[in-house]
Amino acid sequence: MSRHSRYLGPAQAASVYDRIGRWQDTQGFYEREAVAAMVRSARLETATSVVEAGCGTGAFAASVLGHLLPAEATYLGLDVSRTMVELTRRRLASFASRAEVQLVDGHTSWPVPDHTADRVLAAYVLDLFSPAEIDGFFTEAARILRPGGLVAVTSLAPGNSYPSVLVSAIWTRLWRADPHLTGGCRPVTLDPHLPATWRRFHDATTVSWSISSRTIVLQAPS
Repeated sequence: MSRHSRYLGPAQAASVYDRIGRWQDTQGFYEREAVAAMVRSARLETATSVVEAGCGTGAFAASVLGHLLPAEATYLGLDVSRTMVELTRRRLASFASRAEVQLVDGHTSWPVPDHTADRVLAAYVLDLFSPAEIDGFFTEAARILRPGGLVAVTSLAPGNSYPSVLVSAIWTRLWRADPHLTGGCRPVTLDPHLPATWRRFHDATTVSWSISSRTIVLQAPS
């Protein structure tokens, strides 16, 4: 398998998550702590317009809409998987007046006007992307964010202790052998892709069940 083909393209990722997506919430045992850190640092209680790239099953969106976001705040979830979009729409039915979910193709710009959002979120999505797609994520975040808006991400990361280094190495080896074995995800180093002029609002690594995750919150220039 060539290096380029290790990365699942949007159509391949959609196919994988159409098949396995409804079981995605079972990964919460190692994601929960990092996602909680992302939520705390993203200051969602003051958000007015939230865009989530890779909305998954909608469990995260339902939680923040029900408990964190102001009543007037809007939410837009984007995903390449029809299964995920349908699951999220059903889960957010009670928030239909201010929550929308859209199927995207992973190639074109997000269906969001320039400088209209104040939060962009992505939980365990960038570790599925190729390097070029990670760059594209931050380009789109910069386009749609208002001045001073926040982009908050959490992803699998290389380990920083003996158990997590070992788990990270095994995970990476499986991904290199066949990315379908890991759902296309692998530990990823995001530093080369972060916008240099943005303020690093929060940057921390958590380890749960020997799986390392990194949470980063960046603030766009005012």
